Amino acid sequence: QVQLVESGGGLVQAGGSLRLSCAGFGRTFSTNAMAWFRQAPGKEQEFVATISWTGGSTSYSDSVKGRFTISRDNAKNTVYLQMYSLKPGDTAVYYCAAAPSVVAGRGQYDYAYWGQGTQVTVSP
Repeated sequence: QVQLVESGGGLVQAGGSLRLSCAGFGRTFSTNAMAWFRQAPGKEQEFVATISWTGGSTSYSDSVKGRFTISRDNAKNTVYLQMYSLKPGDTAVYYCAAAPSVVAGRGQYDYAYWGQGTQVTVSP
């Protein structure tokens, strides 16, 4: 069974940091673009960051650029999201996604595999 499993979420104070991990199971994702999305209560799902299959190309939403870093370790079949200077507005469920291609854009329909999500809560 192909799965993406996120971990690393939790409760943190504003200004703090967290690192999310997303591990792939059931197949290798080393030739797939990967991404992080998030969804806050009552809001639509929002693109956060994407990374190409080699890790050589990344893209971020304006709201997280300069604070978040996406990276990957293909040997571990894992993608990461390092989050610094967290704000209450970053509170959301964070989802990992894999595209059926080596590079992908910011749209959710670019991605074929999704994890179950991990909750990130940032207190004031």
